[in-house]
Amino acid sequence: MKRALCVLSVLLVAATVQAQPPAGGGPVGVAQALQQQYAMAKANLTSGLEKLSDADFAFKPTPDIRAYGALFTHVADAHYFMCATAKGAANPNQSSLEQTKTSKADVVKALNDSFTFCDDAFSSLNDQTVNQMMTGGRGGPQSKGAILMGLIAHDNEMYGISTVYQRLKGAVPPSTEQMQQMRRGGPGAQGGGRGRGN
Repeated sequence: MKRALCVLSVLLVAATVQAQPPAGGGPVGVAQALQQQYAMAKANLTSGLEKLSDADFAFKPTPDIRAYGALFTHVADAHYFMCATAKGAANPNQSSLEQTKTSKADVVKALNDSFTFCDDAFSSLNDQTVNQMMTGGRGGPQSKGAILMGLIAHDNEMYGISTVYQRLKGAVPPSTEQMQQMRRGGPGAQGGGRGRGN
């Protein structure tokens, strides 16, 4: 439990530091930082889906790890669980997407649908509701903010892993492309989420 709280605290600090300031340059609260980090993770993951071909969705760098497509359906499964908990709602996904969705088209749909399910959990978040205690998750009651920080941490972990697969197939990860564009002052250089080069 102490380790989980420590990880969540570090993530919250990182989210607040990395978050883009609002248009007027005002302060960024916890809820807004979570929304911004979620938007960045969503952009990176959905862009990553387009980096490899349908045939590459079965690619495994080693036999004992997930296939490329399974990284994203694993994310979708986690989204449904965590966002249902944060919303205090029933989980609409009662199957394992990771076990049943393997084609690129199915993986893209599964991930996009899971983001659609999660979008309002983040968009409705404010600095009061971020501390609302929710039940139904693992390990007892947690605040909405803690649940959604966990989702962002998991999304970023899976995105980071996916960039290794992309590099092994000769593709440039989305966050690296964004950083390259920012350095050149090209499209996406202003106003987007801050990407990490991988």
